[in-house]
Amino acid sequence: MADSLDRSTKISSLKESVVKKLCEVLDKSNNNGWRKLGEIVGSDKRFKVSSDDMEMCSLRVLEVEGSPSLMLLRLMGERGCTTGHLMDYLQTLSNSEALQCLKPPVLQILVQPQSVALICGHNLRLSCYAVGRSPLQYRWFKSREEVPHGATPELLISPVRLEDAGFYICRINSGDVCEFSQWAQVDVLNGSTPCASGQSYHSVDGRMKLVIQPQSQHLHAGEALLLECGAVGRPIPRYQWYRNGVLIPNATKRKLTVADAMQDHHGRYRCEISSSSERMWTNEVDVAVDDIYAFGGAPSGLFLNSAPEQLCATNKVALLIGNLSYQNHPQLKAPMVDVYDLSNLLQQLNFKVVSLLDLTESEMRNAVDEFLLLLHKGVYGLLYYAGHGYENYGNSFMVPVDAPNPYRSANCLCVQSILKLMQEKETGLNVFLLDMCRKRNFHDDSAPNNVLRVTANIVFGYATCQDAEAFELSSTGFTNGVFVKFLKKRLMEDEKITVLLDRVAEDMGQFDATKGKQALEIRSSLAERRALTDPILPGDSADLAHSRLWAKAHELPETMSLHFDCGAQIKLGFAAEFSNVLVIYTHIIKKPEDMSFCQAHVTDFSLDLDVDPKEMNRETPEETGIYLLSSSLPQHCLYTRLSSLQKLREELVFTVCLQGTFAAMDDDHPVYWSRSVNIGKPLIARLDLHRAMRRNSCLQTCPMPHSPSQSPCHSPGPEHHQHLLYHGSHQGQALNRLSPQHHLDIYEHPQGAVGGCAFSRYDHFSQYGYDGACEPELKLSIPIEATEDITELQTVFIKSLQLQPQ
Repeated sequence: MADSLDRSTKISSLKESVVKKLCEVLDKSNNNGWRKLGEIVGSDKRFKVSSDDMEMCSLRVLEVEGSPSLMLLRLMGERGCTTGHLMDYLQTLSNSEALQCLKPPVLQILVQPQSVALICGHNLRLSCYAVGRSPLQYRWFKSREEVPHGATPELLISPVRLEDAGFYICRINSGDVCEFSQWAQVDVLNGSTPCASGQSYHSVDGRMKLVIQPQSQHLHAGEALLLECGAVGRPIPRYQWYRNGVLIPNATKRKLTVADAMQDHHGRYRCEISSSSERMWTNEVDVAVDDIYAFGGAPSGLFLNSAPEQLCATNKVALLIGNLSYQNHPQLKAPMVDVYDLSNLLQQLNFKVVSLLDLTESEMRNAVDEFLLLLHKGVYGLLYYAGHGYENYGNSFMVPVDAPNPYRSANCLCVQSILKLMQEKETGLNVFLLDMCRKRNFHDDSAPNNVLRVTANIVFGYATCQDAEAFELSSTGFTNGVFVKFLKKRLMEDEKITVLLDRVAEDMGQFDATKGKQALEIRSSLAERRALTDPILPGDSADLAHSRLWAKAHELPETMSLHFDCGAQIKLGFAAEFSNVLVIYTHIIKKPEDMSFCQAHVTDFSLDLDVDPKEMNRETPEETGIYLLSSSLPQHCLYTRLSSLQKLREELVFTVCLQGTFAAMDDDHPVYWSRSVNIGKPLIARLDLHRAMRRNSCLQTCPMPHSPSQSPCHSPGPEHHQHLLYHGSHQGQALNRLSPQHHLDIYEHPQGAVGGCAFSRYDHFSQYGYDGACEPELKLSIPIEATEDITELQTVFIKSLQLQPQ
């Protein structure tokens, strides 16, 4: 093992466990701690740590678990400080304890055991590999008990029994140093439980496979209800039960148990089973509970009121568009996070979700056309848009990423035109959530002539009032826009959609940072109690056809196992971050014993995708731009992120290159092998959104301007950029009303983080996570950057066997 870290490594790329240790040391040190470090760095003109920066760091002590050192290291990382620079500063600081944090441990675990679910009678294999400076000794434990014959890096139990289920951990000794692995949960399923598929229980290549289906039940009131399902796979699957299409809170285990079932528990049940890259549903089963008075009649004076009729959807479909990387207008950050969060929540509500980033005009129009194909009688349709926009004469316009500067209505999509087309589908509910500015575009005097039908099923949720801006928060990390920040807290509530939005409006009204600047506006013609949580009751066979159409745009390529002539075996895996963003990861499964080094990377992608070679085949997801999905991806791989799949014109063919060196070769030069891989058209690429407008249905109903020479006000240049950003075309007017001495700096104090991120396309993104839950503060004339708490890793450093898995 090396004696120190690579000096060229950026501070922002340090492992969070290393950063956490280092911050603990610097925070507690008085004379040679973070404050003295800041003074040393401040004297170095390369990184320019000012007194204002140090004041900002000192404010972290006022937060729960706040760390001034973490804030200082984050600022240094943003300004290009490397590990070498940091080590030199700590040497000058004479803080040997802090310097020791940057040196690799004597014993380091490289491969952690992974949780797994498998069928009784199969083979259980758990792996743990480490490196150290002296011979290693392994010892496996199940909870506190030693596992017989568990003295090797790989624990094999064959065949596995039901009683083998539990939590496992491995202890590794290297001389007098001891380290524990992370806990791995083993779930053993009973193979004799009914399985609807009737197929083999074997999970190929760790992929999730449903093996136990729930069974319908007919109970008397007061009897116990027990529903069970199960899937095998690695990592261990997650479970979420639903009743009548509505999520059941805290029902996240394989077995759903109700001790005393009553008539309220009557309904149709099914379970969503998911892993990091897969999602499936069990069969939907009926649970009938007889009334306690079914045979004897109700006692005198007791009147049983019949419940109101349950409204249903024949299907639920959502199109989410987030435009952030504008070619001719200010860049945005929040749309990516907003679309990601809403996509996850709507999927839990059984919506079929298409989530797309950075669409051009033709791609947006074609995406809307595909969305309309999913709609038919009784379907709930939801359109969410985040990006630049404006409103003229009561008509809202969404701005594509390729809109010229200045742009006209003909370059944009009219929301009311889309509504008109949705009405023709006889949908059950039409919901529009528009997270954009609604300022008047004085240079576009076109008067749309959209004649809408009178239907009692339309709901508009505008992120801001008419002739006002919508804001996104300035932050060093991933944060939601103001609208979604509050919407996502209410979206799962079983309430009429207008009631739900009313509550969001009330929450936003209490937000000091935008009070008097942004307020949610709701417009509705909804006559019935329609809710996003309403169950789905499929109509005719057309529903199945439309479901297949949706599935077509969400098919991930199968995981591949590639064998090379040298004897090496490579795993090629895939995950979807959005409907038009594909993640590819490579992992070495097997390498020849005489091969000293082995690595696989992907290359030769289609020019349609415009992939930056510098952001391919990286050791961490964040280095490639995979910020939101990083925590769900397997570890110890090389990662590549392919965005804008909608631009792919042909099948996706690329090359997997294997590079290896052999101990027997004197020159130590690498040897290369390559394989060509064709994965067809993945995800949204199957729909060919890159083509010219095929049906022109959306285009024909969009208004044309009166004069080509008239155009909207263009967005402000860089000199107008402030810390409070606007989703709109008239940011310049609002920003010019603010003097340079009155910046609207909004920063948040989050309580947690989801995933990690790194510095890439988005200048202010933090290494350590996104989106806080606490309220931001509004500060005037204080240019303080936003910050988030670092996500705490669940790193296990066990000193005794009394510790139990969490």
